[in-house]
Amino acid sequence: MQDATGADAGGGLLAGRIAAVTGGAQGLGAAIARRFRQEGASVVTLDIAGGDIACDVTQEAQVAAAFAGIAARHGRLDVLVANAGLVPPWRELTALDMAEWDRVFAVNVRGVALCLKHAVPLMPAGGAVVAMGSIMSERGAARQALYNATKHAVLGIVRVAAQELGPRGIRVNALGPGPVATEALRGRVAARAASGLGPAPEAALAAHDAETPLGRAATEEEVAKAALFLASDLASAVTGRLLRVDGGLE
Repeated sequence: MQDATGADAGGGLLAGRIAAVTGGAQGLGAAIARRFRQEGASVVTLDIAGGDIACDVTQEAQVAAAFAGIAARHGRLDVLVANAGLVPPWRELTALDMAEWDRVFAVNVRGVALCLKHAVPLMPAGGAVVAMGSIMSERGAARQALYNATKHAVLGIVRVAAQELGPRGIRVNALGPGPVATEALRGRVAARAASGLGPAPEAALAAHDAETPLGRAATEEEVAKAALFLASDLASAVTGRLLRVDGGLE
């Protein structure tokens, strides 16, 4: 049973908590928001394409207004999931599009920083931040300089924020998904194949699966469960870390 906010009235790991999920109208963000509601949280989704609050995370005025609205309605924020992000096309270093570079950095990095800036003042001791990193926060891959750079930056922000906010009792961690079996991934694989930058979609997806000891990609729900762990008291002594959800990729 759910109450008027969409929270599970029967309790759960996040019972009674207020959570905000950026990029929460679709994909991983929607899966995380859904799981949090199942665990008792009152969830507010922020998304440029809709959600509970329409918000472009690159625009400070919109971010400030969104969190002011959360404060006015709920009085506090217990969990922030900074999920909004872009995955750019593959490009060689010599073919970088610098307008694209600035646009992706604005969403993936500036957006995380702005959300932290305006969410943290609402968070009491016991609060938790989960930022969307990637396995690429700790490794490199050819033709992915832009995406890698943004996800390395996200992990850097997380490590700094964990140091700053730990004394206030606020934990800050990052999720590190590998390839996740989403419609967005399938679309990117198909686009790469069509442009000649990658193999046929079926072959590419099979190759992703074969790289993992589990023999498959993670699902959106599995990433959402990892976000739940980091947001909940189950991870009460975990901060400043990247939790990889990648099927065991090395």
